[in-house]
Amino acid sequence: MKPHTAPRELTLADFDFELPPALIAQHPAAERSASRLLDGTGTLPVDRVFRDLPALLLPGDLLVFNDTRVIKARLLGEKPTGGAVEALVERLLPGHEVWAHLRASKSPRPGSLVRFADAFDAEVLGRAGPEGALFHLRFPADPLVLLARHGHVPLPPYITHADSADDESRYQTVFAARPGAVAAPTASLHFDAAVLAALEARGVRRAAVTLHVGAGTFQPVRAERIAEHRMHSEWFEVPAATVAAIEATRAAGGRIVAAGTTTLRALESAASSGTLAPYAGETDIFITPGFPFRVVDALVTNFHLPRSTLLMLVSAFAGHAHIKALYRHAVESGYRFFSYGDAMLLQRAA
Repeated sequence: MKPHTAPRELTLADFDFELPPALIAQHPAAERSASRLLDGTGTLPVDRVFRDLPALLLPGDLLVFNDTRVIKARLLGEKPTGGAVEALVERLLPGHEVWAHLRASKSPRPGSLVRFADAFDAEVLGRAGPEGALFHLRFPADPLVLLARHGHVPLPPYITHADSADDESRYQTVFAARPGAVAAPTASLHFDAAVLAALEARGVRRAAVTLHVGAGTFQPVRAERIAEHRMHSEWFEVPAATVAAIEATRAAGGRIVAAGTTTLRALESAASSGTLAPYAGETDIFITPGFPFRVVDALVTNFHLPRSTLLMLVSAFAGHAHIKALYRHAVESGYRFFSYGDAMLLQRAA
């Protein structure tokens, strides 16, 4: 008998892959559900179209969505000295206050004003967030109103064009309800009215959670030992109605299907004590291979950045070797990657 050998600790290099820049989608597909869908639920990948999804789910399954709404969180402005400032609002706070990322040649000091869009002044209250990476600002009126009037769609850093009216509608899910995200739950961008109707006709039920996606979702992992990475924090809520729907689905023998990694993170965070329960608060859950999944059985997701926490998440969910093979197939087959790219369907590894 061979002696037991502990599994090798995975490092950052295990989540790297070569991605031709031409495969990074700069614009969405002409129709939401016309995107490609890589069916990764079997041993071998199967190429499909997203509108095939209802036929791949089972009557009695529960599909859980993230109903967050992307806000026009990007603002352009200048300091009193005339220096340019770019802000990305990360968190809405009470009292017309926000936390924001600021880019400027020299950081504005507490007590100073920044004029945005040549329309309103925001007061800099100080630094905020983990390690003071964010700025605490006070707006003169409701931030949601000011952002809607003067802000820009916060497109991801790998999308190179300026935001347009098309981005305003397409970088938003058709069921977006609760404003607060600065990045879209991109797996749900493929759903349209026809797919939702087909899911209902199939007998697939729907439920919702909220997770306000932050800009940290695009942050690369820099620690070679992934256990040393510090995860960003995001606000989420799993309501009692969704917990009840999950319990009823489980009792009837159905599966829990998460639409997107943000939905999965919310559900697994709410079950981190061992039992799923209603919850509202912060999560910095970091899901890597070996994570004990308690809620989600299947996952609809887009293709993620090399060396990213989300690539680690899907590797934990479906198996590291299986994800590597699926991504290799996706690159060879010309699938479109990242926020405006194509989707894949995964099931939890045994």
